Amino acid sequence: MNKNKRLIYIALLAAQGVVITLLERSIPFPFAFAPGAKLGLANMITLLAIFTLPYKDSFKVVWMRLLIATLLGGTLSTFMYSFAGAFLSYGGMLLVRLLGPKRVSMIGISAAGGILHNVGQLLVASLIAGSFSVMLYLPILALTGIFSGVAVGVAANYLLEHVTTIKKFQSEEAGKNKLAAEWYQASLVYENENSGL
Repeated sequence: MNKNKRLIYIALLAAQGVVITLLERSIPFPFAFAPGAKLGLANMITLLAIFTLPYKDSFKVVWMRLLIATLLGGTLSTFMYSFAGAFLSYGGMLLVRLLGPKRVSMIGISAAGGILHNVGQLLVASLIAGSFSVMLYLPILALTGIFSGVAVGVAANYLLEHVTTIKKFQSEEAGKNKLAAEWYQASLVYENENSGL
């Protein structure tokens, strides 16, 4: 795929991430027992970027999503929370992905990202409050992070399997990267097993 198509794909992923982030901000908190808990639906775009683009391009998607979403309706504090959560989640998902498809699924990677996103936000809250007592929310937010991470992972997995353009970018990345090739082969095996059902 040429450079222009890749840039368009990166821009589309970032734009979709921004739209999802803005929509999610308008949804009332779904978890009344954990103030500030969100579903983290924009992590679906991060997951797709990790599985279909090289590291530097997936990093661009995350960075552009954060910056544009902040400019379109955020504040400095929302940027700090989002930055810490998004990049800790991004880095964690990249590391968990290194385990390979034989040890972890996309859903597991997403669940790890959900937990780490909450950890990043709580760390920023602790620094702002000047007290680590805020970290007492971690068990509750970790639980919500797991549930939302599983839901996001299922959705991203579905899109990866059924959207032709996304599949094409994953196939291209598999031709350049050994780890991406392992994940791509695992998705083909899974697809073949389920096509007989």
